Formats: sequence, structure tokens, C-alpha cells
Amino acid sequence: MEFLQPEGWAKPRGYANGISASGRMVFVSGMVGWDSQGVFHTDDFAGQVRQALANIVAVLAEGGAGPEHIVRMTWYVLDKKEYVAAWPEIGAAYRELIGRHFPTMSAVQVAGLVEDRARVEIEVTAVVP
Repeated sequence: MEFLQPEGWAKPRGYANGISASGRMVFVSGMVGWDSQGVFHTDDFAGQVRQALANIVAVLAEGGAGPEHIVRMTWYVLDKKEYVAAWPEIGAAYRELIGRHFPTMSAVQVAGLVEDRARVEIEVTAVVP
């Protein structure tokens, strides 16, 4: 995996501008903040992020991958202000579950998610060398 940082560009914080990788690809569907049985235990944004990230790690493991193999992460959030306000708690959960691996990322505010209680949905692509 090679992180792509054009010369002279400011270093991004918490994500990569680009990644070049080759290997076996693992795709993880959008994960929301419910447990393995499809039950939400919180409506708290950061709590749902923590659960969604844990779900991602579990699916990656099933595919023989780990957080360090993630090359792309897309976040769909209902409320940008809620997302920004929760950054400290999100950062703590991210570091605990994903580590200090920062792939390419996009965050998009959406009008709604299919699961009514979901505050966030996160999908990833990983490449296992």
C-alpha cells in the first residue's frame, strides 16, 4: 500500500489524499450502529459510530483482512453538525478500533438512511496484499 501525497500539498488530518494498492479486495457494505443481531443500543451519534466501526472490523476479519488493509472509507451522516460535534469521541473510537491507519475518506450528509434509528452509515473497501 502506498499513500499518495503530492509534493507541496498540505498533509491531510485523519485521512489520505490517495492510496495505491494491489491484492485481494474486500468490500464491506454500509454498517450502521446496531449489534450483530440488528439491535440498536443507543441513539448517540458517537456510540453508533463506535458500533459501526466494530461491525466493520468484524466483517473485515471474516474476509481475512484487518483495519490496516482499509483503502477507502465513506461516511454517510444525517447531520453534519452532529458529526462535527462528536469528533473527539469519534476520534477515540476510531483510534481504539481502527488504529492510526487513515485511508482515503469521504463524508457525505444525506437526507436519510434506510434504518430509521441510524445516525451514520460507514462503508469500506480493503485490499489485502
